[in-house]
Amino acid sequence: MKKQWTGWGPTADQPEQHYLVEPRHLAGGGDFRYVAEYLRASGWKDLSRAGGPIVFDNPDRTVRIGFDPHSIPGGWTVSGQAIGDQAAWHATLTTAVPVEVVAGFTDTLTKPRSAHAPNPWAPLEEHGWETERGQHFTAVSPDRNSWLQFHQNEPGQAHWWAGARTEHGRTWDAVFTPTTPMHLVEGFSAALADPTPVMRPRGNIPATKWVRTTSVSVRPSQLGAWQQTRITAARATTWARNSWAAARPGKHAPAASPYASAGGTHQRR
Repeated sequence: MKKQWTGWGPTADQPEQHYLVEPRHLAGGGDFRYVAEYLRASGWKDLSRAGGPIVFDNPDRTVRIGFDPHSIPGGWTVSGQAIGDQAAWHATLTTAVPVEVVAGFTDTLTKPRSAHAPNPWAPLEEHGWETERGQHFTAVSPDRNSWLQFHQNEPGQAHWWAGARTEHGRTWDAVFTPTTPMHLVEGFSAALADPTPVMRPRGNIPATKWVRTTSVSVRPSQLGAWQQTRITAARATTWARNSWAAARPGKHAPAASPYASAGGTHQRR
């Protein structure tokens, strides 16, 4: 029997130093449970083994998500089976892809597909990313340190490629086959372009001068509450999808930043 998630951090609810990091594409990988607990709450089957890779299958067993930080190069793999007109597809994301950006892709897999035609470039352009047209169509972040590209080697050979770099070189890569459903790539690009800072604990800030950090004092109960809000949202979405009452879902306002209530002394660098 799976134990119910009860929160992160020590039992004593003492404030701990964390950092809000921006831009998020240089924030480092983060805690894989941000992705895994959402999948579990969305009804995905956890096939993970103790001490082994993380593995989840969707309810109809057509998509598998894995995370293995110990293999080479290590990271996330997502594979979808061919269904009807949808060809099989595959995605790989290395360990330093921020979990919030990974979740942009994986969370989208748990939700009903939107009626609008997906456009992976729209969220990037909305947040000031520059698009470059050439042999490869590319969008580049305002700081020029992250990108999304539809890479075409030659006719019939193409893939989606995203990545980021610091002064020390490339930090992560994400590659999607050209058959990857476009709404999933859009979910990824929207999370990548999101200017909202992401939170990392002390000792988990990448060694680069190209990030900006804000020190915040956070209680473990706050971290648990933020994660529980995310889990509750996943369960609500799952219930709505499976309920006849959700045949005509209403529109929801965008959620506020989960870290808006982070307290304590703030210091930017």
